Amino acid sequence: MEHDDAVLAFTALGHSTRLGILRLLVQQGPSGLSAGTIAAALGVVASTLSFHLKELERARLLTSWRRQRQIFYAADFEGLRRLLTFLTEDCCQGRPEICGGLVQAIAGCHPKQQGVGQQGPRKR
Repeated sequence: MEHDDAVLAFTALGHSTRLGILRLLVQQGPSGLSAGTIAAALGVVASTLSFHLKELERARLLTSWRRQRQIFYAADFEGLRRLLTFLTEDCCQGRPEICGGLVQAIAGCHPKQQGVGQQGPRKR
């Protein structure tokens, strides 16, 4: 990940609603949630939610796909992994044990693709 991409991602995460959206979708896993479900869960109106979802997708922290008339969103786990790796790639001057297993946890964090389904996450 490049420096400017990291800045874009952190800027996107610097808003309470967007951080809430991402945390909700990380908990949900790769199956994601519909925009309406996200709006209801967070108490956000559709027009506001749409703006925030667009910002998170632009920062490559979310992925979306259409299923009939609904748009679903899921955390982009690869994008999150790139961001966390960017933060920790030179961790502790070559002494990753100081990070308490954070580096190993990031490297081992792979979402299970079986739960995605036939119309799983993909870019629109």
